[in-house]
Amino acid sequence: MKGMIAWFAENPVAANLLMAVILCLGIWSAVELVPLEVFPAFERDAVTVNLRYRGATPAEVEEAVVVRVEEAIADLQGIEEIVSTAREGSGQVRIDVDKGTDPRELLDDIKNRVDAITTFPDDVERPGYRVVEFRREVISVVLAAALPERALHHLGELIRDDLTALPDVSQADLVAVRPFEMSIEVDQPTLEAYDLSLDDIVRAVQRSSIDLPAGAIKTSGGEILLRTRGQAYDAEQFASIPLRSNPDGTLVKLSDLAQIRDGFDEEPLFALFNGHPAVLIEVYRTGDQNALDVGRAVRDYVAEKQQLLPPGVSLDFWRDRSRIVNLRLNTLINNAIQGGILIFLTLTLFLRFSIAIWVCVGIPISFMGALALMPVLGVTINLVSLFAFILVLGMVVDDAIITGENIYTHLKRHGESVGSVIRGAQEVAVPVTFGLLTTVAAFLPLLFMEGRRGPIFAQIPLIIIPVLCFSWVESKLILPAHLRHVQLQKEKIGPLLRLQARIADTLELLIARFYQPLLK
Repeated sequence: MKGMIAWFAENPVAANLLMAVILCLGIWSAVELVPLEVFPAFERDAVTVNLRYRGATPAEVEEAVVVRVEEAIADLQGIEEIVSTAREGSGQVRIDVDKGTDPRELLDDIKNRVDAITTFPDDVERPGYRVVEFRREVISVVLAAALPERALHHLGELIRDDLTALPDVSQADLVAVRPFEMSIEVDQPTLEAYDLSLDDIVRAVQRSSIDLPAGAIKTSGGEILLRTRGQAYDAEQFASIPLRSNPDGTLVKLSDLAQIRDGFDEEPLFALFNGHPAVLIEVYRTGDQNALDVGRAVRDYVAEKQQLLPPGVSLDFWRDRSRIVNLRLNTLINNAIQGGILIFLTLTLFLRFSIAIWVCVGIPISFMGALALMPVLGVTINLVSLFAFILVLGMVVDDAIITGENIYTHLKRHGESVGSVIRGAQEVAVPVTFGLLTTVAAFLPLLFMEGRRGPIFAQIPLIIIPVLCFSWVESKLILPAHLRHVQLQKEKIGPLLRLQARIADTLELLIARFYQPLLK
């Protein structure tokens, strides 16, 4: 380590090149590679199985559905824990995956086991499977108007499509709305009067409401694909489905004996905004998108679209999380500027002006080094990583202050030479290194936290440790090469430097008088 310090101090070009590489990589990484998001996005190691058993009580869902799924998958390898929830009309089984197991491979095994269950009640719908993906919204858009539910839903879909068409927005979901539902209701006396059963109606709907490929015809002009399009989408199309042909040639249609309702799910759901019915559009950040850019694009769209909507329809944004990131980013920048100024003023009182400048330069070099490693470590700029930057801001210049002060002391005692700079840096290299290692050891356990919050807390040491390491690199390899050019003696000393020298001498004298009795 001492040889490396001496080599960089004797070769200032190499030190400057190292500094330039760190700064350039950090700036390039911050601008091009590291995405800015509200909260760190990660994929939870969990698989969910969702089942619908309409009209059943929670106890019936548990006994007839949930327990049977648990028994079918209990012996699969790679399962850490199974958590089940039974509620009225539905149930969910969440399978937490062991560390080191691919959740998508386990999903295939779970699907094979559950699909093989033959003892489900007939009314249980086909299970739904998915790997739980953790998404974070950037901003919410609220559409409110005194309109019927269908019209408000349709207008919300148009707003959602407009938002996803923006260059900076890729994903938006319409929420706080009931899903569409087509219900066909037939009473038993009517079925008996037409000599039909409920299964006959189900088969007729399945047979008639369907799109089927019908093959291809090869011609001299090319190949023509044939397709039968019969999928029903609204109540009128379902009403015209034939159930039976009578001997006299008349058709019995579904509308003759069934009530067809083209509406929404029966579950009650109300969303109000300023006293009016409303729908929400949640906008997400995806891929390498910048949360600030996404929030800005949505706010600009809302301001422009509001002027085009008819009277009585209001469009506004709500829960703008990108502004939280912007505030945290401004806090980091302001703290860095204020802290740099205070450090610079304090060091100027005790050290030379040029030494104070080079010590303060260690802050951006250390931060740029950490930014350069963020894509490699899988860390993004988010609320947690910005908090880590703010937390380490007060520690980052400790190494440079100690090294710079000791080099300054050797320059005063032994004269202005490269040897004095090298001895000053080498003298404190070991204690500074061990001081850094103790700080790293304090944050290192956060990397090994398990559970769902583990990836969140891991972002803190993944920022603090690289910043501290680059602070050591800057103070031991770059700073000595810069301080070798400091000239303590000048032919002309200005009034500001004389005032600085007097203040520094006075403070040193006061400190010596205060600590001398304690040392005795």
